Amino acid sequence: MATTVNNAFAEFMKEKVNLDQEKTKTARLSRDNLIENIKGFSGDTDFFVVYKDKILRFGSFERCTKIRPIDDIDLMLCLSGEGTRTYKQSGDVFYIYGSNSDSENGLMADNTNYLNSTKVINRFIAKLSDLQNYSKAEMHKNHEAATLQLKSYTWNFDIVPCFYTDMDFYLIPDGSGNWKKTDPRIDNERITNINQKHNGKLLELVRLAKYWNDRKVTIRIDSYLLECMILQKYESKEISENWWIDLEFRDLLKYLSLAILSDVDDPKGIQGNLNHFCLNDRCKISNALTNAYNKAVDASNMEFNNKDQKGAITKWREVLGNEFPQYTGE
Repeated sequence: MATTVNNAFAEFMKEKVNLDQEKTKTARLSRDNLIENIKGFSGDTDFFVVYKDKILRFGSFERCTKIRPIDDIDLMLCLSGEGTRTYKQSGDVFYIYGSNSDSENGLMADNTNYLNSTKVINRFIAKLSDLQNYSKAEMHKNHEAATLQLKSYTWNFDIVPCFYTDMDFYLIPDGSGNWKKTDPRIDNERITNINQKHNGKLLELVRLAKYWNDRKVTIRIDSYLLECMILQKYESKEISENWWIDLEFRDLLKYLSLAILSDVDDPKGIQGNLNHFCLNDRCKISNALTNAYNKAVDASNMEFNNKDQKGAITKWREVLGNEFPQYTGE
């Protein structure tokens, strides 16, 4: 029952923000089953050898920062270069040299000897379409992945074909038929380390910030950009002796209202600035965050200075919406 702010936040996080534990277990099992099915493609005459040890689970589901509902789960399907595949780089664009079998399978860019990433995705879609228990496979809207819809569950899989390079990074489709560099392992390790530094409390705070962001009270911040800004703060922040999620969230709103005004560097050192908002949009988002922060300050003052739990909970509902619990005390 929401008789205190602490109770209200605990109920809210459990019932409205955090993923349901049983659904999460089912989703993980379905993901692992799909990986095993994909491994079965390995070596087919119309496909590649799968580099099984380098298949990568990534994205917010893997980082445990996804909020309800589970709508998509990300995978990187690593294809083997079989020791002979090479590539070249021109700026941020990578070109992978194809083989004779790639040419025979119609996977080359027209009039070149380069492997076309869009054709690779389409070939993968054709293979996925033969699997049972999945209703539909299609190109993702960004043309960088295949999206696989399930028959029995509400979530989709976004599957990115990739190659692992001798320079210890991955090449994935760039949406234009070529390839680009990435390494989600850096993100996975970074958030794990920072979360452990803060005694496992940070992931829930990230999810709460994502919930506020998804309310669309202003221009929505890209989920990955939002995570990176939060990690910037907590990477250098001292460990809190007493962690209260409402107070951490209040202070985070203030921090984000300033952080969104600046460029945000890609922690992987690959994409450069992640904050592509124009100055006008940055200011709109900053103003919305500042407004939410001011209400959060009012809520804290009601709770601690006025000993008014009802007023504080009511004020938090202004910040987090009507899904936040109502005061149920007398």
